Amino acid sequence: MNAGLVIAILFSGFITGGLARFALPGPDPMPLWLTLAIGLTGSIVGAVAGDRLSNGNGYVISFVSFGVAIALVAAYRHYVQKRPIFGPGAMKFPERGIGVEHYRERLRQAGFDPDTLRPDARTVERTRLLAALDQLHRSGLLDDDEYAQKRAQLDEQTATRGL
Repeated sequence: MNAGLVIAILFSGFITGGLARFALPGPDPMPLWLTLAIGLTGSIVGAVAGDRLSNGNGYVISFVSFGVAIALVAAYRHYVQKRPIFGPGAMKFPERGIGVEHYRERLRQAGFDPDTLRPDARTVERTRLLAALDQLHRSGLLDDDEYAQKRAQLDEQTATRGL
């Protein structure tokens, strides 16, 4: 086996593992070696199972390999990180897992709180409404007085509703 083949296999395993992480919603921070291990394991197990199921059909082998890699990411999330695979809990940054504390610390050093990475829905709505008002003002549909009045109404609603 030459070095080019080994590099191609490792690269393919890394791509498969990385795509499997993206297939499930939410963050899945993990070290490079774990992404590679998931991709290679998924590829090998999937290739053997897909070959048995389809008598060598390359499409089936490819999809089964990818499916096994996704299942490995889901198992890691469920059994190691102790968090849901789907739903609101899946979107939260994990608290445990291989290398997670390192990633959490790096986020803190960069000025982010890992537990509040998702923006508040009310803040997003307020920002959207402000952008719409600004667009109407820029396009000339709202004059300066109307813009100031609508902006004051939005600020008042923000204060009373907690937007």
